[in-house]
Amino acid sequence: MQLITNLIAQAPTLEKRLHALLIPKSFGAPSPAVLEILFAILFSFGLCALVACTYRSVCGPERHSQDYVHTLVILGTVVTLTIMVVSGNAAAAFGMFAAFSIIRFRRTVRQSRDIAFVFLAMGAGLAVGARQYVLALVTVPAVCGLALLLSRANLFAAAPAPLRLRARLGADQDPGALLAPAFAAHLARHELRSLENVQAGLQLEASYDIVLRDPSGTSAFLAAVREATGNNRVILRSGDVETAD
Repeated sequence: MQLITNLIAQAPTLEKRLHALLIPKSFGAPSPAVLEILFAILFSFGLCALVACTYRSVCGPERHSQDYVHTLVILGTVVTLTIMVVSGNAAAAFGMFAAFSIIRFRRTVRQSRDIAFVFLAMGAGLAVGARQYVLALVTVPAVCGLALLLSRANLFAAAPAPLRLRARLGADQDPGALLAPAFAAHLARHELRSLENVQAGLQLEASYDIVLRDPSGTSAFLAAVREATGNNRVILRSGDVETAD
């Protein structure tokens, strides 16, 4: 806690030192020079490339779209250029707003997370275009790091959806006692949903909502249930998929 307090207290001094170390003194004039313009474009390109690499890492190399990744890089750079054009010029800003208002972009994103990366690329471009170079240098890598942390740690993952198990056994058998060993060996949890007499009362069909401890152990679980029920029919359903044994 004391370390965090000291860092907060020294933040303005650290920011000034970082600015003096990384940003030339010639930058910051009312009208940016050619060198600053080139620096801003390349800096924005580098930050947006970092955003694109983070998106690729989060989504995986097989699921990402090359077109979307290129769009992230180009979008942030174009935003930097746009902000530098309208900076300090109200007439140019109004004209730019009027021009962009007639453009309609229609694209369906696969996940809501894709929209967040679009805003992150735009934020990087806005910060660089507004000449807040230190702000962009600190915040963009920090947000990318947090996005990677969320992905790698699989935080806020939804609980696995329960499967529906239907097993037939003798009419005089107790399903709870009969299936208990198989359930204890393979299931994280289970809940009895219904009991029904079938085959003119000769058999009893038990229906359970179950969650497997190991999703890859479906075959072993079905074999254990079939053995416990005396090779009677066992059905495991997940959505529209049905596995019978």
